[in-house]
Amino acid sequence: MRYHNITKDDMLNGPGLRVVLWLAACSHGCPGCHNPITWDPNGGVLFDEDAKKELFEILSREYISGITFSGGDPLHLNNRKEVGDLILEISKLFPQKTIWVYTGYLWEEIQEFYPIRKADVVVDGKFIEKLKDKSLSWKGSSNQRVIDIKKSLVSNRVVLFEGA
Repeated sequence: MRYHNITKDDMLNGPGLRVVLWLAACSHGCPGCHNPITWDPNGGVLFDEDAKKELFEILSREYISGITFSGGDPLHLNNRKEVGDLILEISKLFPQKTIWVYTGYLWEEIQEFYPIRKADVVVDGKFIEKLKDKSLSWKGSSNQRVIDIKKSLVSNRVVLFEGA
């Protein structure tokens, strides 16, 4: 798995102060994407043990609310296994932290991927430039959904995250 950046103290990609892992690889190619440099699956640098150590050190800070996986697409096939492993590990080591995942895939396409069920929120769907709306919370276009994963699993239907 490759990544472009680890952002500390982010306030734009979920509630509270968060750490964001910006992953490489995206096959959606959404026109108007805010981060096309992350599309190349061979871009960025290798996510190694040093990067993981840095990520976990930031997550251990009391004031950090959680982690957001973005990119690129964290659920691109190049990333899925390692992101899944990270989600499972973070949910065990930092149970008080929230886990958000941004993906161009729809919830209906990924809900059976076991590790995503351990995350708290998924922002799903491709970015559609003609539906772009800067007034939306935590998403770029009105077709995207900010989904409360745990409530959705319990009710067996999509439940949107309150405040989105």
